[in-house]
Amino acid sequence: MVTICVNGQDKSQQISDWKIWDSRQELMLTCYFPSGKSFTRPLSECEIKPKTVMENQLLVKKEGCVFTHVDKVVCYGNKQAIVQYSENTKPYIMNLDNIRLVDKTDVKDADVFQYFMSVAKQRVEKASSGPAGVVATNIIRQLEALPPNPETALSAYCTGLSQPREDNDPLIFPFGINESQLKAVAGVFSSQVSLIEGPPGTGKTQTILNILANILLRGQTVAILSNNNTAVENIYEKLSKDGLDYLVAKLGNKENRECFFASPPSVPSEAIEPGPQLQQIEGQIERLKQFLHAQNEVATLRAAIDELNIEREHLLQWRQENLKHTSHLPTIESLKKYKLSKQKLMDLMAFLTTIDNKPITLKNRIELLFKFRILHTGLFNSPDKLNAVTYALQLDYYDKTLQEKRADLSSFEKVLKSGGFKELLACVTTSSMAYLKGQLQQCERPRVTFDSQNYRKNMETFLKRYPIIGSSSHSIINSLKSGTVLDYAIIDEASQQDIIPGILALGCVRNLVIVGDRKQLPPVFTNIGLPAPDQRYDCDKYSLLDSCLNVFGDTVPVTLLKEHYRCHPRIIQFCNQQFYDNQLVPMTQDVGEDVLQLIVTAKGNHTRGYKNQRELDSLLHVLKQGESSQWDESTKRGFIAPYNSQVALSHSHLPVSFIKDTTHKFQGRECDEIVFSTVLDKKVSNQKNITFVDDPHLINVAVSRAKQKFTLVTGEDVFKTSNGPVAALIRYIEYYAHETSQIHRSPVVSAFDLLYDEYDRSLERLRSRLRHSDSRYKSEQIVAQLLRERLSVAPYNVLTFHREIALNQLVSVSNEALTEKERGFMKGRSRCDFVLYFKVGKKPLAVIEVDGRSHETQQQKEWDALKDSILQKAGLPLLRLKTIESYIEDKLENFINSVI
Repeated sequence: MVTICVNGQDKSQQISDWKIWDSRQELMLTCYFPSGKSFTRPLSECEIKPKTVMENQLLVKKEGCVFTHVDKVVCYGNKQAIVQYSENTKPYIMNLDNIRLVDKTDVKDADVFQYFMSVAKQRVEKASSGPAGVVATNIIRQLEALPPNPETALSAYCTGLSQPREDNDPLIFPFGINESQLKAVAGVFSSQVSLIEGPPGTGKTQTILNILANILLRGQTVAILSNNNTAVENIYEKLSKDGLDYLVAKLGNKENRECFFASPPSVPSEAIEPGPQLQQIEGQIERLKQFLHAQNEVATLRAAIDELNIEREHLLQWRQENLKHTSHLPTIESLKKYKLSKQKLMDLMAFLTTIDNKPITLKNRIELLFKFRILHTGLFNSPDKLNAVTYALQLDYYDKTLQEKRADLSSFEKVLKSGGFKELLACVTTSSMAYLKGQLQQCERPRVTFDSQNYRKNMETFLKRYPIIGSSSHSIINSLKSGTVLDYAIIDEASQQDIIPGILALGCVRNLVIVGDRKQLPPVFTNIGLPAPDQRYDCDKYSLLDSCLNVFGDTVPVTLLKEHYRCHPRIIQFCNQQFYDNQLVPMTQDVGEDVLQLIVTAKGNHTRGYKNQRELDSLLHVLKQGESSQWDESTKRGFIAPYNSQVALSHSHLPVSFIKDTTHKFQGRECDEIVFSTVLDKKVSNQKNITFVDDPHLINVAVSRAKQKFTLVTGEDVFKTSNGPVAALIRYIEYYAHETSQIHRSPVVSAFDLLYDEYDRSLERLRSRLRHSDSRYKSEQIVAQLLRERLSVAPYNVLTFHREIALNQLVSVSNEALTEKERGFMKGRSRCDFVLYFKVGKKPLAVIEVDGRSHETQQQKEWDALKDSILQKAGLPLLRLKTIESYIEDKLENFINSVI
């Protein structure tokens, strides 16, 4: 009931309607009578009840998305409001039906947000004055600009309270569907915050696209965010492929925004044929649900059968090696007459362990008879027979288990085939896409021309035209008008996302979808050292995904995408067993390909400065010598290493067909074939780096990049002591790969391996011939012995060598080509390790230098460069042999051949 008094007189019963308006001089009230007549008075002379005064509010238009701060709002009669944005601005008259008022939250003043601000400020102080400083300062500016809006996901995150959502609208799946995706998409629309864990190759992009489709179907807005441009680009490409990219505004930093507005996508003009009814699609999806579980069961059973077959092969191999003279002992045939079930086989094996070597008692006989229907105990009356029965039972158990699994597999395959699963799945996909496009075409898209300067001023119109906003986490606030709150944010690769700037996106959306994988590489944390008010928000310790999982726990939907589509089953099953607790379901099939390869370098300390040439030499040997016939030059191959130095070295050694990068930079990418080089050797100085290379996240990423083949190149027993994921990977490959063709041990052996405590046994003969009198350095002893042996046979026996020849006795200082610096260098004690001479005439022919670790210092490099130049000007060829190099004998022979 509204009461209106004018000059103290109640006019409520006489008035049929009323309106407040602005005469430019003052606010006026016009009252209307049933007769059609009206009168107008200054609002200051009138009193309207109810009247509500609110201060410090956020105001947003109904169906709008931009929240603005208002100092004061006076609501009259639940109909109109006088809004004052600040004390110095004129009041605005608004209809309450067209606006919404929201109380501000104090979340920005609370400890958690203030901690984030402190971390951001500390990062500014730590950052350089270059691009890093600009980014850090920009983040603070965006944090300060976040509106204190209680409806945002930021408020939910800082308080740990996610609101439930009641959304009963049907779901569509225009980009495909499986059991996990169905659950993940449903979870998004049931909760303000939802988390999706997407292990490698599990259809994460497909899931995000289905979420986008259902957001668009509801007429809502969404930001797609990531700190990894590759991840977001994949989504752009898929939307473009299906003709939906016209809905996407690729914003972000200034450069990206200008690029987008320079060539914005156009709205399709062609008419779309009417799609199916939504109820029809609902029915299709309901029918499909019963088959999705069967599809997963088929994949799970195939993997289990493959695993059992391999175990059975190992058992048969063991039997062949260990049971050679057992023809007189019981066999599986002698047990088949008892028709024991799989469970009875297990029970009988357990029972036989209790007998061991003891005499069979009456109680044993009774138990054998009543439990297993075995009357004659002659099968068990000696240790040999007892063992033979046990081994026969083991093999029979595998056979019966395989038989059981194959029957189950056949049953599920019949269900899928008889139900027309593939056809129904395709129908759901095409029907969903047709319906989505039909609905989108009915939405009138504004025909406004936007540019990088005006789009924020028309934010709500802009979002009607482009309901999908693409950006990096760093730039999302800058990409929107201040106060804008979108319906959803989907943050991809959130396991690589820092909490700051990740929370920027949370401050401009109502609902949050976090997508990532805790088992892959986390972000590289900037250690600030500020104590968090709550450990769940620790910016030095947690990624955004980890933090959200800690904050919300089981109060929000958390879905693991289980179905894996990328890798060969034998490759992904290592990750599945080692990291994912066997929760993944390989949807690819194993048809017996050799997909795992292990290359173990010869024992020795081959690592120098985070690079290992021996591992590259060994890989090349396997490739070039035909030891791996499976390598296909036409396929996409990648070389991965933990360190940039090894990647840099690989560019000069491996074929150009290899894509070469560090493990961290390979995350999110894939190749048909992957080689992973572990780099480290067993030196004590490398032990501190073991944990970096032997990190579960790093190994998981390295292995899961390979689609068709994975090769591990590593040192002998380097990771054995730590017994981490690398040791597990080695054991895995040794178990599943074919020993003769896929495991290569010490394919390249260097003479210099004798420098180390451990060396390949094939070098034992050379070691016994070394002479300590040749040099105090074992590296030079090795070269001396190799030269001695080589120069003892024709045609090289015309040569001899001498050691430690002074440079100034080899090259004349009077050589006019020498510089003053070179002459000054020659006055020192520089010597040449080995000089080759002709025996007759004593003429020097060439020089050989042996370079150890000291030659990697900057000073030594400068001295070596001077010596190289002096010898070159003297016409003396030079061979430098690094102690980490391979094929030393070949290099010596080739060099001597070239100079003789």
